Amino acid sequence: MATDTSKYKLRVKDPVESVKFYELLGMKVINKIENPQWSFDLYFLAFDSDKAESPGRHWTDREGIVELTHNYGTESNPEYTICNGNDEPHRDIAISVDNLQGACDRLEQANVAFKKKLSEGRMRHIAFAKDPNGYWVEIIGLKDQITTETDTSSYRMNHSMIRVKSATASLKFYQETMGMTLLRTLKNPDSKFDLYFLGYKREGEVENASATSDREGLLELTYNYGTDDPDSDFTGYHDGNAEPQGFGHICVSVDDLDAACARFEEQNVDWKKRLTDGKMRNVAFVKDPDGYWIEILQNEGLKKRADW
Repeated sequence: MATDTSKYKLRVKDPVESVKFYELLGMKVINKIENPQWSFDLYFLAFDSDKAESPGRHWTDREGIVELTHNYGTESNPEYTICNGNDEPHRDIAISVDNLQGACDRLEQANVAFKKKLSEGRMRHIAFAKDPNGYWVEIIGLKDQITTETDTSSYRMNHSMIRVKSATASLKFYQETMGMTLLRTLKNPDSKFDLYFLGYKREGEVENASATSDREGLLELTYNYGTDDPDSDFTGYHDGNAEPQGFGHICVSVDDLDAACARFEEQNVDWKKRLTDGKMRNVAFVKDPDGYWIEILQNEGLKKRADW
């Protein structure tokens, strides 16, 4: 089953401000789907220059997509709030850049808010910027750093991070059910957490490689020690879809949507929405062990199905 990590969905209050921010990062709106009948619009952004991983391809046929969902009226509703995923520990997204210091300097000059600057804390190799909705955007360096002026056209939409209650259960699900490969593991016993980077293995790629910063569309699982202890009072993480809503889901595009969903059925996955449920017959949603939603859709670059 040929698959790609396609996109990560963020709910936004004001699409104009959010699109402006992600364009500042170097991304481009590569598709917009308007749904006035349901009072929401979708914006799909990706790095799309000649130096990007998969420029010009259909949005379902590439890795590292950010989907912004705007529900009509939220931009003028002072009561509308968004769960950014970190006030209640949850997740972030990450981009890889060619000149780490230069990229951060550029964002600072544009008055972008930071959760953590490079010069702060003990980890001087990563920074966290905040988008207009308070979502964290991790900034990391590509493997080969340059000393000249940073070039956004070379950036990568590297990964999305989710915190998981059980590393064992989540790794089993994403490897065996979703078909991903564990590409890198970082153990941090002193800080009592481990990181696992998964993706769809490419030809010649080595499992548990020492570096994954040049990739796009990866999934990072963060496991904090003790959350799966049966004697712990920890019940789980906010899934992004319960109130207050925020991060919605990750998405995987597949070679054959019907066959993929039949396979998931055989594996007794926890469904949020089957293909046959509701009015939208071109998408399905399964839930991972922590209740995070995973959208399943057809890779339109391999087989035509929907008029997106």
